[in-house]
Amino acid sequence: MNNSDYNKAENAVDDTKNSLKNAAENAKWKVNELADKAKDYINEKRANDEEATQEDWLDKVKNNASDAWESVKDHANDAWEKTKDAAEDVKAEWNKKTN
Repeated sequence: MNNSDYNKAENAVDDTKNSLKNAAENAKWKVNELADKAKDYINEKRANDEEATQEDWLDKVKNNASDAWESVKDHANDAWEKTKDAAEDVKAEWNKKTN
């Protein structure tokens, strides 16, 4: 087995790590954005002389989070597949060399 096979697997693992790290960082920013949006929601309701309710707010967040989760899930799935494929390639190459 040559070094390029090991490097390919290592790069796939690094890509996975970076993708998940980026997803976590994006989630952190989302919390700050949600805090700002909560303030905007409350102010909007107040301006329209309506009651801001937690249930209504959570429904809005749930819809937004559902979309965000799909994006994170897609990235995590892609990272998983790339890592799995690279690991299988390395394993197959190893088996060829040792058999």
